Amino acid sequence: AEPISVPSQPPPVPKRVPFTLSVHGHSWQDPYHWMRNTNDPDFLNYLNQENSYAQAFMADTGSLQRTLVAEMKNRMPSKVSTPVECFGPWLYYEYIPEGKEYPVLCRRLQTNKPGWAEKILSYVKAEFRREEILLDWNEVAEKHGYVHVGQCRISPDHNFLAYTLDATGSEQFMLQIKDLRNGCIIPMAPVNGVVSLAWAQDCKTLLYTIADENQRPYRHISSLVLCTKLEPGNTDDTLVFMENDPSYCVDLTSTKDGKFITVYVVDATEPLNGLQRVHERVSGVQYFLEHHFGFFYILTNAPMKENIKCSHEGLYLARCRVGDIQSTTWQDMDIFNGHLVLFLNKDGFPMICSIDLPINVDCKHQMLIEDLNPWFFPIPSNSCSIEPGSNLDFMSSVYRVVLSSPVIPDVIVDYDMARRTFSIVQQEEVLGAPSNARSCSSGYELDTLQQHGIEKDAKNKNVELERWKDFSSTYCCERKEVISHDGIRVPLTILYSPKAWKSSQSPGILHGYGAYGEVLDKSWRVDRLSLLDRGWVIAFADVRGGGGDDPSWHKTGNGLLKQNSIHDFVSCGKYLIDEGYVQRDQLSAIGVSAGCLLIGAALNMYPNLFHAAILKVPFLDILNSLLDPSLPLTMLDYEEFGNPGIKSEFECISSYCPYKNIRPRGCHPSVLVTASFNDSRVGVWEAAKWVAKVRDSACSSCSRSVILTTNMSGGHFGEGGRYIQCEELAYDYAFLVKAMGVDMN
Repeated sequence: AEPISVPSQPPPVPKRVPFTLSVHGHSWQDPYHWMRNTNDPDFLNYLNQENSYAQAFMADTGSLQRTLVAEMKNRMPSKVSTPVECFGPWLYYEYIPEGKEYPVLCRRLQTNKPGWAEKILSYVKAEFRREEILLDWNEVAEKHGYVHVGQCRISPDHNFLAYTLDATGSEQFMLQIKDLRNGCIIPMAPVNGVVSLAWAQDCKTLLYTIADENQRPYRHISSLVLCTKLEPGNTDDTLVFMENDPSYCVDLTSTKDGKFITVYVVDATEPLNGLQRVHERVSGVQYFLEHHFGFFYILTNAPMKENIKCSHEGLYLARCRVGDIQSTTWQDMDIFNGHLVLFLNKDGFPMICSIDLPINVDCKHQMLIEDLNPWFFPIPSNSCSIEPGSNLDFMSSVYRVVLSSPVIPDVIVDYDMARRTFSIVQQEEVLGAPSNARSCSSGYELDTLQQHGIEKDAKNKNVELERWKDFSSTYCCERKEVISHDGIRVPLTILYSPKAWKSSQSPGILHGYGAYGEVLDKSWRVDRLSLLDRGWVIAFADVRGGGGDDPSWHKTGNGLLKQNSIHDFVSCGKYLIDEGYVQRDQLSAIGVSAGCLLIGAALNMYPNLFHAAILKVPFLDILNSLLDPSLPLTMLDYEEFGNPGIKSEFECISSYCPYKNIRPRGCHPSVLVTASFNDSRVGVWEAAKWVAKVRDSACSSCSRSVILTTNMSGGHFGEGGRYIQCEELAYDYAFLVKAMGVDMN
């Protein structure tokens, strides 16, 4: 590769402090263990020095960064808003004001629902109705310099807004309750570390869960569910539930009709009247609970018959009366007054269907979904992601989703489950988009339903009338299956511009994650057009360990089988080169958080495969982190990655740990590492230690092109503003361009 320009100043050299670790008869040195003390002045000084070096390294990309930022901003509308959503007597919506970074949550009273003429008149009048601003993220950001709103819950009577706010990036969310009648925050004793919220039906009682300052179960021994009353003089919150096992977290939610709160089962009309257990806790068994007119509907992977083991693959829908919840043996779902919504996966593609309620069948015998006369929602054939809207109104027969793919800008669709029709409410606007973007008839796209053995519904009367914009005529999105090291086929999504791409001559980026059963995000992003239009290839490897057709895809890529994830990722990288999608010396990789395990391990095992990489808030020192049970997520991560206290699991983790396995005295790809000082999920020291050790091990030329930038005030999720994101992405892309010597003209 051609040498790249580097600063005249050498990169920072942190101090080395001898430190020895010994486990299962193995001992090793970690001279950068001292960085764990983030209060050490030497560590703060080192991070600042690294920021200065990165700034000097990137100085000659300033013009390119400004060009990319301008392109990204010019494609974005000046004002962005969501369509209104009916919830009770109100219409709720969000918008980002022109020139601002963050959204504003608003509402307006809706009028009655008369005929079409009155509706038009009401719509005109609504423009002059008083808009209520419930929460302005921009005001919080201006006050604190950072904003992250976690939970946001409107009380059943619409008089109060309870929300959790992180103003530092540490994810220590504080509870705030706003009286929407006067716009004032209700004074109360500070409550920090709040994880989840749920209102009781009296609208004056709020249940919440808390964690300690390290995001661990409270006080290292339990999670707590507490109850606060919106009453004058109330200073003591009531303990409702305590979880004594620190390997579990507790989350609160309400059933859709608001009648029950689920942690166990709490009657929302009498939240302090005791708890009902849904089912005995069994390892590997999951269940999701909803309520509908005296019946609990339970989605679970536990089979109906006691002599059949948990499958981890199939899901069952069970039903029982509320009073029988403890005696009964019985993927996402949502419930409404007249319908049950199920999210499905068939042949690797996401689907949604609704089932009419109540289910008037004999539920004592196992049935298939097809036996319940489901309506499968029409979706585009190349849609890669389906995200549910908030869908707050239990009485509604309309279900709102956001559909998106690498070639379809986010489109909001309302599905009328009673009439079995749908309407497109809004699609993301792309300014300056290619003029040949086609409007796709969903009737044409619906052929995919038949490909999966599902007949098109005759009631889809408006199918041909609804159209959404699709850029598949400008950008090609291909789904391939790559053979991994053990013969397993790994899905690989490849995105490029046929006009700009050149076979075996184009630069490329491979994204990967592969952890926690999470599906890799492949939704539309307008910033990618700046690379696609210049001939870049952008690919997404759905490796094992992430989300797949069924839970086995996750299970075969975690714990003792984690190396499958790494081999899958490497196989996808080799495929891109071997099949001519990407030039041999022009492939880069991007990982975020736990996804950096993939990238870091791949760089160690196959240093010549990738020319450059970006590691964002990276989890790289997995072995040392999992050996420290005092860290926030260690005990929870034992289930995902293994417990190094067990010898076999220690040996597995040790074999791929990116920090431990850095190759000595060799060339190393150029790497941009980004970290956040207040990150409570992945310690900032993991990035710093890895960069320091790479510099020790790599040749002097390569070590100068490994840079570290640290946000000294942010958290794991970064700043998050729409324009700030443009600047961050332009920086990332400019680094790859420089590192790989790509001509961007």
